[in-house]
Amino acid sequence: MFPARFDYLRASSTDEAVAALAQHGGEARILAGGQSLIPAMRFRLARPSVLIDINAIDDLRYLRETGGSLLIGAGTRDAALETSELVTSGYRMIADVSVLVADPVVRQSGTVVGSICHSDPAGDWGVAALAGRAQIVVRGPAGTRTLSADDFLVDSFTTALAENEMALEVQFPRPSEHTSGAFAKLERKVGDFATASAAVQLTLDTSGAIAEAGVAIGAVGAKALRVSEAEQLLRGAKPSKDVIRAAADAARKEADPGSDTRGSAEFKKEMAGVLVARALVSALERLGVGGMA
Repeated sequence: MFPARFDYLRASSTDEAVAALAQHGGEARILAGGQSLIPAMRFRLARPSVLIDINAIDDLRYLRETGGSLLIGAGTRDAALETSELVTSGYRMIADVSVLVADPVVRQSGTVVGSICHSDPAGDWGVAALAGRAQIVVRGPAGTRTLSADDFLVDSFTTALAENEMALEVQFPRPSEHTSGAFAKLERKVGDFATASAAVQLTLDTSGAIAEAGVAIGAVGAKALRVSEAEQLLRGAKPSKDVIRAAADAARKEADPGSDTRGSAEFKKEMAGVLVARALVSALERLGVGGMA
């Protein structure tokens, strides 16, 4: 199928893109990587009357560390993270996602910010944003505001962006020396959407106990889900197989998937727990804590 008719605007600056959004409101969509938007348009699942292309805005293509956070601009491709020494050395959970999201061809065009804005329940970056306590910076005619990933991801394919706002960047706080994370994903084949996924990030205190934890699961609910019960169980606990098992059970309880061609609801719930356990074991191993598998 072909998309419905639309007008095309190639913005040369963020100001121009925001002004176009203010003019066209809910009839317009931002085009960055387009790896989700264009297929949706072809099947008439999305029918914007105006596409605002931001690929000519060089100021939105950046990947840098500033003020203790990794800043990823709206024009930054997934592939940029995959090959970044900054990411691979300091942001282990994000590095995991960068090599598992979609496939190598899609990663050359797809963007991290675009994926988060798409809010696909089976997407990878929303799960990482929750576990990593990310924040999303958005801009509209009234100015700029910053939202936590929890507040930004509202529902399936729905975010807190107003019709006249665009997302500028996502910010991931830099993990401390005693913090690490991991991402685990089950997919039918390379490049497929997740059947289930999990992201975790852990911080150990000087005694070896878990001081802070972020746990999120994907493809098992209406949106990426934070597993708050697992986080509470982990905080203050010494790493152990029993603690990992309890966190995995909390993930199974939180998961609320439907059955589809990727698996039954029961299978997906089980995999949510399995993947949380795997990610916790990997994160702990990266922190020098073995024997948890």
